[in-house]
Amino acid sequence: MNLNFGLKGKTAVITGATGVLCRVIAKELAQQGVKVAVLGHNGEKARLLVDEIINDGGSAIAFNADVLNKESLVEARDFVVEKYQTIDILINGAGGNKKEATTSDELSFFDIDVKALEWVFNLNVLGAILTTQVFGELFAKSGTGCVINISSMAAYHPLTKTVAYSGAKSAVSNFTEWMAVHFNKNYSPHIRVNAVAPGFLLTNQNRFLMEQENGEPTERGKKVLDKTPMNRYGNPEEIAGPVLWLCSSAASFVNGAVIPIDGGFSSYWGV
Repeated sequence: MNLNFGLKGKTAVITGATGVLCRVIAKELAQQGVKVAVLGHNGEKARLLVDEIINDGGSAIAFNADVLNKESLVEARDFVVEKYQTIDILINGAGGNKKEATTSDELSFFDIDVKALEWVFNLNVLGAILTTQVFGELFAKSGTGCVINISSMAAYHPLTKTVAYSGAKSAVSNFTEWMAVHFNKNYSPHIRVNAVAPGFLLTNQNRFLMEQENGEPTERGKKVLDKTPMNRYGNPEEIAGPVLWLCSSAASFVNGAVIPIDGGFSSYWGV
């Protein structure tokens, strides 16, 4: 990609940066001259991503942090501030679904284990809230900052099967709106909180629902493609562009928004 959003010199903290989507976002931010702090629970993957960014001429550091452990997040914040002095952008990318919290022919709604439900809600919702508490405190003190959350098409209308994920991402969208107002009303009008709602990408967390082992779409995959006017899945680079825009001064009056990046999925009812 060849984009210029005037982000050079800023510092971005990204949770879940070793995942498919946020890995691309991290690399694209680094290409813009952003200093990237990669936070993840897999230290080896985080270090490999940092090495890639540095080899491409960017600046990046890694820290092994748990978004569900506030003490761990405070340590990460202190580490980033020590290395880069300031933090301008927070991207709450940690999230995901799991098969054990998804209904299927083998698993009825009535048999889903509470631990699986808690895992999905905690990672997607509580993880975003705790991380924003810790890093957003810096924004409240400085009077400026940008937070980007990762929502989903499932937040607009619940998707069949994904009972926990749909509810969790709906909560992420709601939290985005709430936090945007809270920061502005209580701390500064120069703090922005937004989210992107990606359409359907083929990832490890949803491939079992969308694609058969032979690469052909499942019945669910066919329904998704039929309801997507562009008739294809998205790719992570197509999410990264809008994220960079939201991080930049080009989106200076965008606040409390959840931006669909979905190939028209949310606009089309199938008729």
